[in-house]
Formats: sequence, C-alpha cells, structure tokens
Amino acid sequence: MSTENNLSLDKTDLSILRLMQENSRISNVQMAKELDMAPSAILERVKKLEQKNVILQYTTRINPARLNLKLLAFISMKASDSIGCSTTALELAKIPEVQEVHHIAGEDCYLVKVRTTDSASLMALMRDHFSKIPNILSIRSTIVLETVKEQQQLVIPEK
Repeated sequence: MSTENNLSLDKTDLSILRLMQENSRISNVQMAKELDMAPSAILERVKKLEQKNVILQYTTRINPARLNLKLLAFISMKASDSIGCSTTALELAKIPEVQEVHHIAGEDCYLVKVRTTDSASLMALMRDHFSKIPNILSIRSTIVLETVKEQQQLVIPEK
C-alpha cells in the first residue's frame, strides 16, 4: 500500500500548510511565533511535508493582465485516444499557453485552460498547435468575459 494513502497530517501540519498557503514567503520564525513552536521544529516539519510530496512547489502568482495575457479561455476537446491513454494530454501540456489540462468524463475528453493576449493569438494557438495534435477530433472554446474568483488554494481541514 502506498504511503501517500496512509499519510496522516496532524493539527500542526495542517496549521503550517494553512499559513504557507496564505503566504509562501512566511519565515520559519514567523510560523514558529504563530504556532508557539521553535523555528527548528517548523523547519523540520516543512522539510518532511516536502519529502512526503504534500508541499509540491513554491510559486509566485502574477497578474496576467500585466503581461498582456488578457484573454482566458476554456477549451473542450474531443479526441480519438482510447480511455486511459494520455498521449493527447501530454502533447497539450507541452504548449506554453496551456495552463491546465484535465481529462474529463462526458462527451468531451479534455478540458484545457489557456491564456493568450487576444482572440487572434487564441486562433493562432488553435491553428499552429492544437490542429497539429493528430488525435484531436473537435474543439469548442469558451472565452471568459470576467473572472469573479480564481485561486489555487485548497480548503485545508481543521482536524
């Protein structure tokens, strides 16, 4: 049995994750103050969370509009891949403008999130990249007019 399935996180681990998710730049000293622990104990716990693949990476959230990436679209795709085959998904994931690739249930096979500068660049993305992936049978685009909420944060249980 995999250790990931048996991974148990205690209340302190969950508190560390909550603090780090709010601000990944929080120092061990600050977390130690918040949790009434020694900074060395916090460091040890964070390293264990990294080793157990609970913490996968540290990222910076950048305002896409500041990089002129103003067009957000979700693209539903039907592909001829057999169930469980990820060839198309892996090809989609290689495209820089593709932010997310989800294998989905239902009529379509994939839901892909992309960001581009404008509708012309979205069209070029479809023509120059998506159309060259042999298994894609159909594409339906949904362009986002306004984003009310977008986040990567998970709901961390209190325990």
